[in-house]
Amino acid sequence: MKPKPLLFAAFAAFTTMLSAQSPTPPPPAPNLPSAVFDWEKLAVIPNEKGARRDVFDGPTATLDKAHCHITTLKPGENSGEPRKHLQEEFIVIKDGSIEATHDGKSQTIGPGSVIFFAANAVTRLRNAGTTPATYIVFYFYTPLTPKS
Repeated sequence: MKPKPLLFAAFAAFTTMLSAQSPTPPPPAPNLPSAVFDWEKLAVIPNEKGARRDVFDGPTATLDKAHCHITTLKPGENSGEPRKHLQEEFIVIKDGSIEATHDGKSQTIGPGSVIFFAANAVTRLRNAGTTPATYIVFYFYTPLTPKS
């Protein structure tokens, strides 16, 4: 039996229509290059709780995403309501006094202290002092990081 040209034309039109409706995913972001981030040159973004400095955010050769930002909290302010973080997180206290809470346990720490929050921990930070408190946050996402 000889193929029917009309059937082939309809099939070609249908597949063209489907591919036009399916958006092409964006290309992957380039890996973060080696860089130096000068404190004095980081843009300060004021907010109601204090300020934030965005440092970097993107994939690397070995991580799905590496992220760093710096938060300054006014006295008595907190990072928000306790919430579950899917990724692992390291925090370095630069200035001030921070009350770190994870999974219902709290501890107050000062400059130079380091916090590690495991994946799926319920966390919150609060400025427990009378002066601004600044801390540096690092998030790491790998193929093993939970998606939800």
